[in-house]
Amino acid sequence: QVPLVESGGGLVQPGGSLRLSCAASGSIFSINAMGWHRQAPGKQRELVAAITRGGSTNYADSVKGRFTISRDNAKNTVYLQMNDLKPDDPAVYFCNAVVRTYYYSDYDDYWGQGTQVTVSS
Repeated sequence: QVPLVESGGGLVQPGGSLRLSCAASGSIFSINAMGWHRQAPGKQRELVAAITRGGSTNYADSVKGRFTISRDNAKNTVYLQMNDLKPDDPAVYFCNAVVRTYYYSDYDDYWGQGTQVTVSS
């Protein structure tokens, strides 16, 4: 198993910033892509941003220019810097990691429990 533990969510005013972190632990041989998704009440889970092991990134159009994803491969950790938060951003944010647990295994997708982001004045 590969637990993913998120932190950094909370309440922020419109225009404010938050930084989310997600650390993977356990039986890890290598991690391919890591990413952040979010799910608001009554909506489907959507991709926010993703990053490959080599650092290539992909963002949802709604967050381009405001959010930045990064990772520390040595720490098996992915970050999401969220700036200029807007009323459309509140959701539970989930991180995921595509992990190979040992040399001969396939890559499997692991998910965190989620962290709540609330934007309110």
